[in-house]
Order: sequence, then structure tokens, then C-alpha cells
Amino acid sequence: MALLYETVPTFEDTWIECLGDLGRYRMAIEDDNLKDREVWTSVSRHWYSKASDKAPTTGRLYHHLAILARPNALQQLFYYAKSLCVPIPFLSARESIMTLFDPHLNGSPTRLQEIDAAFVRAHGILFSGKSGDQFASSVNEFIGSLDGHIARNTKRWTENGYYIAVALGCALLEYGSESNSIMMAIKTSRTEDTDVQMDDSETSVTSQKFLDALDFVTRTHNIVFLRFGDPNVNPYLHVTLSFLYHMSQFPTAIGYLEAKMPWKLISLMLNTLLKECPSVDRIESEDFPRPNKEIPRPLPEDFAQRGLLWVDKYYPDDWFSSKVDDDEKYFEVASMTEERQDRCLWLGCRLASSGNWLTYDKSTRQFGVPPQYDVEVPGVGDGSAAQPQGANDDDVIIPDIQAEGP
Repeated sequence: MALLYETVPTFEDTWIECLGDLGRYRMAIEDDNLKDREVWTSVSRHWYSKASDKAPTTGRLYHHLAILARPNALQQLFYYAKSLCVPIPFLSARESIMTLFDPHLNGSPTRLQEIDAAFVRAHGILFSGKSGDQFASSVNEFIGSLDGHIARNTKRWTENGYYIAVALGCALLEYGSESNSIMMAIKTSRTEDTDVQMDDSETSVTSQKFLDALDFVTRTHNIVFLRFGDPNVNPYLHVTLSFLYHMSQFPTAIGYLEAKMPWKLISLMLNTLLKECPSVDRIESEDFPRPNKEIPRPLPEDFAQRGLLWVDKYYPDDWFSSKVDDDEKYFEVASMTEERQDRCLWLGCRLASSGNWLTYDKSTRQFGVPPQYDVEVPGVGDGSAAQPQGANDDDVIIPDIQAEGP
């Protein structure tokens, strides 16, 4: 197979995936030798990652990577969810993902930390509809431990942060369900090349699964976005803003989300980042904020988001043109801190351009919110000078706002 890969380049993509398959099959039969199993897992992961670089919108490859991610349940959830929320979803993943969820739904013992187990279990309930009576307690357990967990894990949470943010975005899409309100709104808009404005009765028709997911997402946002000045939550913020930016281009789709989103907290997070921003030229420009170097080096969460439905048209065409080794894709370097801040601020400015959810005053260089979202944030006062927050395990409740009509 390796010889075919080298000598028949016409079918290179096929050979690469086949090499991943062979590595996975070899891994599966190495039950007695843990070291050999790990070697073949690494080999298979390398080829599947290479294949996904060439076909980032193909869900099948992320499904295979999910299998190889064991026993990292959070990473498994990320890959399984991603395999269903790309333009070419792998529908068989709807069966495979239950091998991850079933132990948590059945109460079987796992080796996961309690907070991770609660997060996976909540997604399992949302996805399958099983054990619905455990959903509220699972979400409460996750939310109640989240702030302290982030504080203890510090830099280690940067990776978990974008895994969690991607999984939550997929939950809002009901894991790629064609009947999902947001998916239908975007599909309708693209089909007719214009967004169809629904009346109130149509807009309110959303599934309970979506409403539960939305509550789960917003409660998580309300905890994470209170960590002003913590750079370890910025990857989570970046993924969230890219999701909202995409939805903002579809009025009906964002209409399902806008009243629940903690826009005030987001504006305070962005203002905190502005304090570290040496120049606003790049963030105020309509052009994607490229780093000051010839060859772009994507952020770790750029690779994580690549191919997902909500990053369509977000990245420049050449953004992933540089060759980055698999081991280095998710490696954080110091220069990424400033670049990530610029990206978040740029997305904030794009969201603020309409004035519907965020505002941005170029004279004062401050973000704000329209009156309907200008709520008091508990523990922050008026929020004009948000300070970095310490660990706080309390679930902060941001009042729901009824968005005003146009």
C-alpha cells in the first residue's frame, strides 16, 4: 500500500486513508501487546489526520479518529460530533457514538474525572433521548465544578476548552440533524439565496432537545466568560465567537440564539482583551487579521474547527496551506496568545458591525451592548472595568432577554 502511495499519486487520497485503515486493523488485533497497540494507533492516527487535511469536510475521517482517541472521552466526543457536523457527515457515526455514551447512560463505572463524565453524559442524553431524568443533574454537576476545574488545570484547559466549545456548537445543531431549527434556517437561506423571515409561530417551533442544548450552552458560557483576563479560556471564546459570527449571517438562525446569549459578558471579555491590544488597526479592518509573517501558522483551534459547518468562509483560502506536522498542530506557542486575542477582537468587531448584539465605539475603543442586552452582571458591577476573576464554583445566572424585533 505504501508503494502504491508513492508510485500512483493519482489516487493519493485513497491510499492515505487505506494506510490509516490498515494501521487501525493492526491496532485492533494487538490485544496482548499494549506497546505495539499504541504504536499502531499512532500510525493510523497519522494517516487519518493526513487524509482529513486533504478532505476536511469528510466526516468519515473524524469518525475514525474518534475511535483512535480512546480512552480520551472528551476528544472522542469532539471527533464524533464533528463527524456529524461537516458538509459530508458520516451518518454511521450515530451508531458508533453510542459506544461512548452507553456506559455513562447505564451507570457503568468509568475512569473519567467526574466533571468530564458529567459533560459526556449530558451530551449522551441530548443525543439519544435516553435517561432524560439525569440531564438536569448532569448539567448541574458539570456547571458547578467548571470554574474551579479551569482554575486548577490552567494551561491544560486550553485544549479542553475548544473541544468543549466545538461539542456545544454541535449540540446546538442537534449533531447535524436535518430537522434542527438552525440547520433548516441556514439550508433555506442558501437554497433561496436569501434568508426567509419566519413569523412568530414558525420561529417558536423548536425541539425540546434544542432548548435543552441552548440552556446547557448558555450556562457554560456564563461560567467561562466570567474569567476575565484568563488567557486559557480564549480558545473557547474564539470558537464561540466564530460560531456566532457564522450564525449572524443568517437572521433566522441567530434569532433562535440571540435572546439567550450572554452578550454583556462577551463584551466585557472583549474589553479585557482590548487592554492587551497594542494596535486596533487589524481588528477594526474588515479583512481577516493575518499575522505579520508570510506563511500563516493556524491556531490549534483552527485545526479543530476546520471543516465544520460554521467555519464556512471564515478562513482565507490559503490559511491551511503551510505544512504542519501532526504533533505540532495542537502545540501552543507563545506568539499565539496575541494572535488569538486579535482574532477574538476581530470577530467581536464583525458581530458589532450591525449593532444588533454587540456595539463597538471606535473613539473610546470599547465594546458594549444594545439596551436590551445591557443587564447587570452579578459580582462585576457596571462592568466598565472588569477585573480578572478567581475560582468561583457558583453558577452565575444571566437573565434571559427578549430580543426586540426589527
